[in-house]
Amino acid sequence: MKVFKFGGASVKDSAGVRNLGEIIKTQGKDAFVVVSAMGKTTNALEDLVRAYVHRQNENTQTVLATLKDFHQRMSIELLGNSIPVDETFAHLDLLLAQPPSAPYDEVYDQIVSLGEILSTQIIAAYLQQNNVPTQWLDARQLICTDITFREGRVNWTETNQRISQRVTGKGVKITQGFVGQTATNRTTTLGRDGSDYSAAIFAYCLNADSVTIWKDVPGVLNADPRWFDETILLDKLTYQDAIELAYYGATVIHPKTIKPLQNKGIPLYVRSFLTPDAPGTVIGNFEQHLSTPSFIFKVNQVLISLRPNDFSFIAEDNLSRIFGRFAQAGVKINLMQNTAISFSVVVDNNPDRVPALLALLKQDFRVSYNDSLELITIRYYDQGTIDRVLVNKKLLLEQKSRYTVQLVVKDLG
Repeated sequence: MKVFKFGGASVKDSAGVRNLGEIIKTQGKDAFVVVSAMGKTTNALEDLVRAYVHRQNENTQTVLATLKDFHQRMSIELLGNSIPVDETFAHLDLLLAQPPSAPYDEVYDQIVSLGEILSTQIIAAYLQQNNVPTQWLDARQLICTDITFREGRVNWTETNQRISQRVTGKGVKITQGFVGQTATNRTTTLGRDGSDYSAAIFAYCLNADSVTIWKDVPGVLNADPRWFDETILLDKLTYQDAIELAYYGATVIHPKTIKPLQNKGIPLYVRSFLTPDAPGTVIGNFEQHLSTPSFIFKVNQVLISLRPNDFSFIAEDNLSRIFGRFAQAGVKINLMQNTAISFSVVVDNNPDRVPALLALLKQDFRVSYNDSLELITIRYYDQGTIDRVLVNKKLLLEQKSRYTVQLVVKDLG
């Protein structure tokens, strides 16, 4: 069995859905297909959550109307008069009619997860209408997680059992990325852009022959074309190199995707839905590691520097408190560095979480920070590659290992 994963960019309009259908017809007989929300739907649903939680009723209705119009228009363009998403929107209407009572992250998962439900309902109906035998599956009933909302941790034993029992028979199976469910039937999500991870979960449990992630790029590139005029297509990567690139922020692959596939030796292909006959990149159990320098840019970063209020050293007790505060605020550390009396970290500038984190840290530490920064990671670097990325940049912090350098910089314009 092949597992295919299509992201939001591949199904952003009706032409994209038709292209998906052609790929499945020509390359995906009996494939297990994982699909993200359409286009920018997840962003819109996040706006809806914020408006709903903050009781901005007019804004809530405006965003909701836009979402309904988009999905109804997609349904009409692809299916004629059939609108398979009405029931899901009726459920959302009922949810929004009640005042918010659960914690923000739990509310987020109940609402934002519906983007994938809506997209797969439309796409499954389109495939069926075009003579592709298709079974729609609810990923919430297949992937079991704990109660960590927005970052659900998979219960692999229960998930494996559910998938083995419920995914049977021939024909195309289509389900949602990004979503799961607790043992008490509360919807969870697996982390932003977690549909790649969903595909890996299903591939692992189904002992799939391969996973293909269909993107709007020709494969894994050594740099983001938004930042570099010239990029190199990497035709193959070891699992380890792919893990390292994803961990440091390469957006083409979700960080959690690789390990389940590596554990069973399942190859991962990254290919372009724009040129579906091109080979793309294959990630597998190869002996030769990457030698081409790879560049990863993360923008909108914050450098936070901490010093103990009592002038003590940065030792185990202070480190324990620091990491506890980050866990409490739900903020991930992208880079950290310490001296005897200070500790510096770099994080994404998430407006929903960083202010709360700073307030927590100020209880025990003197806190200073710089925002509007960039974090540049170079894998397999040399001095020439470092000099190249530091043009018109002010270097604030540098960290090197044998194969990787990370640079925290301020753009000088």
